[in-house]
Amino acid sequence: MYPELFHIGGFTVNSFGVMLALAFLVAGAVAYWQFKKRAVKPDFIYGLLIAAVIGGLLGAKIHYLIIHPYEWPQNLLSGGGLVWFGGLFGAVVAVVIVTMLSRQRLAAVMDAGAPAVAVGYAVGRIGCFLRGDDYGIPTDLPWGMSFPEGVPPTTVEVHPTQLYESAASLVIFVLIVWVISPRFKREGGLIFAYLLLAGVERFLV
Repeated sequence: MYPELFHIGGFTVNSFGVMLALAFLVAGAVAYWQFKKRAVKPDFIYGLLIAAVIGGLLGAKIHYLIIHPYEWPQNLLSGGGLVWFGGLFGAVVAVVIVTMLSRQRLAAVMDAGAPAVAVGYAVGRIGCFLRGDDYGIPTDLPWGMSFPEGVPPTTVEVHPTQLYESAASLVIFVLIVWVISPRFKREGGLIFAYLLLAGVERFLV
């Protein structure tokens, strides 16, 4: 577990922030590939990615403060306190607004976003693992892990649910791109397939 990667003067580069940035970049690369495949202007991804980052971070922070109101306002500008569902909702809203203002095909953009979100989530969960948060319940299985510097810390061996989710999300990515997508004849359905699969994955984990 490596919550902090290195220091530059008084500035700390943490693993979660690096993996979050990498998640957006990887998701952007997949979306770019999918845009070309679906005859959407590939360069549109740059503005869309910026919108997704801003909307996602705002949504994740707002959701966190809604369920933890006692941390207002001191947590407002901190790097912690981000909720996945709020981030997904905020990113989707931002993407829909920018897509409609740019007069691109919303259904095609959302279909391209389905595998992009899946692979981005897989990368982002590695950041949670390195930081030591969002782990599972205690276990005596051979792969159980402790997170003595986690958030919160634990010396008891627990399920590394971050890795479960990362692996499951990669499976969802493969299913969407090579199994489900070829069977969908109309645009707009892949994002709902992703939401269904992601919901099942979250429930099981």
